[in-house]
Amino acid sequence: MRHIFATVLLLFLFPVAAQAHPAPFSYLDLDLQEEVIDGSVTVHVIDIAHELALDEPAILLDQGVLSSQYSQIGAILRQRLDIGAGELPPIEWKGAELLPDDDAIRLRFSIDSPAPPALEVKAHIFTYDPLHQTFVNIYEEGELRQQWIFAEGDGPRTHFAGTAAGIMAVIGTFLPSGVHHIMIGPDHILFLVGLMLLGGSLKRLAIIVTSFTIGHSVTLSLAATGVFIPPAAIIEPLIALTIVIVGADNLLRGEGKDLRAWLALFFGLIHGFGFAFVLREFGLPAGSLAWSLFSFNVGVEIGQLVIVLAVAGLLALIRRRNAALARQIATFGSLAVMAAGAYWFVDRVFFAGVG
Repeated sequence: MRHIFATVLLLFLFPVAAQAHPAPFSYLDLDLQEEVIDGSVTVHVIDIAHELALDEPAILLDQGVLSSQYSQIGAILRQRLDIGAGELPPIEWKGAELLPDDDAIRLRFSIDSPAPPALEVKAHIFTYDPLHQTFVNIYEEGELRQQWIFAEGDGPRTHFAGTAAGIMAVIGTFLPSGVHHIMIGPDHILFLVGLMLLGGSLKRLAIIVTSFTIGHSVTLSLAATGVFIPPAAIIEPLIALTIVIVGADNLLRGEGKDLRAWLALFFGLIHGFGFAFVLREFGLPAGSLAWSLFSFNVGVEIGQLVIVLAVAGLLALIRRRNAALARQIATFGSLAVMAAGAYWFVDRVFFAGVG
């Protein structure tokens, strides 16, 4: 919704902004048809004039001059647009159109191929200007499905088609991403390890893991869909603090009431926001939002299950063979969990962004 508002606002201001060119931006429109991709690129004459080394941008608004420069402009823009990550035929230009009221020109093109279920797009058209942005609108059979804004430093984005093949592409992308994220997230792993250190029956461990799943699933959905997005500067230190508390609970609880399921549920809410920060970087497909959330969450659960089974299984084996050693592992493991969590907390509160 924010992208739509930004696009409408900039369209409204385009004629005014064109005079001094204070807001450098371009447009890329893609219409995914059944057998072909139709598209257009709208660019300001100041940007094109810079690339062509022309001193007077306004001369490009002359049809004769534009015609003489058409091939070179097309060659420049073709190099700056990556549509399909090299898997599609090259762009075929279909002509240029003057937009004198906007001090801009529009080049139309087609790609002689149906779009793949997962279409990767990267658009950095005028890199000489670090403030330049490219607005991308993706249509399917004329219906707007996706909008992006590419700024300096942004990586490629992927549009998933609203078809069965597109859904499978969503699952194939987001499920392994969920597994990968939890496997490379030492804070999430250490939190789970801390919950497992004191062991327990299979039923007890299942309740703990399920509680964590419920907690992070709720906030992952809220944050990923934009309903509620707390700042990372708050969430990341809180995630570290949850690790400290879990370790401390292991040491202080003794034979008292087992609170791990409640800690897993409550702290899972915090960890879910951390998962969402990663998920949002992908650019959630508007037409397959539920599938992307579901797939990413399933991936997280698979990775989580692998960690829990490995840690809980090993600790159970040690406990059966040497109960005293198992208690020592639980004690020193909890101390290590607390130390790591405290280190991350201090680092994220006082040294975030340093260096």
